[in-house]
Amino acid sequence: MRIVIAGGHGQIALRLERLLAARGDEVAGVIRRAEQADDLREAGAEPIVCDLESASAEEVAAHLRGADAAVFAAGAGPGSGAERKHTVDRDAAILFADAAERAGVRRFVVVSSMGADPERPGDEVFDVYLRAKGEADAYVRAHKSLDWTILRPGSLTDDAGKGLVRLEAHTGRGAIPRDDVAAVLAELVDTPATAGLTLELISGSTPVSVAVKSVAGN
Repeated sequence: MRIVIAGGHGQIALRLERLLAARGDEVAGVIRRAEQADDLREAGAEPIVCDLESASAEEVAAHLRGADAAVFAAGAGPGSGAERKHTVDRDAAILFADAAERAGVRRFVVVSSMGADPERPGDEVFDVYLRAKGEADAYVRAHKSLDWTILRPGSLTDDAGKGLVRLEAHTGRGAIPRDDVAAVLAELVDTPATAGLTLELISGSTPVSVAVKSVAGN
């Protein structure tokens, strides 16, 4: 498969790129800054320099043409203000979905967040973030031409992944290593039977591949 990942220099994305490249997939990561390119190459991914905050849908679609799947893993990051929650976490996700549709890429996986809700009340930056993610998720769900899966991990940690997770429509609160999020994403990209599902993810007791097959069969 050829898989294009938005937010290609993110912590989850770099892990995902390594996993996909190791299993023989052709991987490309969309990055904003050219100086990040070597990190992607080291992970086995082709760097694509494209600023999703200023690019057009057609420009992004040009980078997606020929891909078998697209993964939106971009984020403004914890140090950013409310404005970039809108321009990255919401608007860039919407742009990437539109671009995938134009490019004819059906498989579309989104890294969202537990608690994402377009109706989330409050004016704190975290409230704005969860509202932006919820709005983006709602937009993706409305795309009839995309075989989308939305993944909502719990609190992210840098602990070593154990490969044991809980993946369900509703898991309740919990933490999850970024390693295990990346492992689940790699399985989801390869499991189109999970299309149309919004899934929460925390650490658990089920091996990643078994957890993904289980939700795909429901």
